[in-house]
Amino acid sequence: MQHGATETVTSGSASASADAAAAVGATAEVLPTVGEMRLPAWFFGFEGVLAGAFDLLKAFPSAWPALVVLAAVNITVSLTLLRRRLKLAKLLWRGKGTRKVAFALVGLRIGTHVLLGFLGLALTSALGHVLMALVMAGITVGLLAYVQQAALTALLAAGKVTA
Repeated sequence: MQHGATETVTSGSASASADAAAAVGATAEVLPTVGEMRLPAWFFGFEGVLAGAFDLLKAFPSAWPALVVLAAVNITVSLTLLRRRLKLAKLLWRGKGTRKVAFALVGLRIGTHVLLGFLGLALTSALGHVLMALVMAGITVGLLAYVQQAALTALLAAGKVTA
């Protein structure tokens, strides 16, 4: 009777080890690729428009409802269509580089407006604000693309994603 009990424990232990090995193998197979983790181009478009929102509102004050809708759509799409990429987004926002970029963009916006005002070239026309919005959008998209590439490279080196 005890011999049978030992066999059961031994075979149960072997079964658990096999299950654990299968789970490890399954985990290795389901690693996302760099391409799957990469944010789509339209996401950068959303972020670019939102980065230029301040100046767009200065140029077109009645556009605020459209920007509110755009921000809501951005959040909704990010939480639904980009759900698989939330891991990357969390890693990006935890990273010091992303926070530095965010603070640098805010500092750039404020600094540019203060400097232009000090030089007597304050943005007062709609065209000036639209141009500033385009510059801020371009800088934001460029920096976001850079931070994304750096994060994906780090994830690839750490073995968290596959090529």
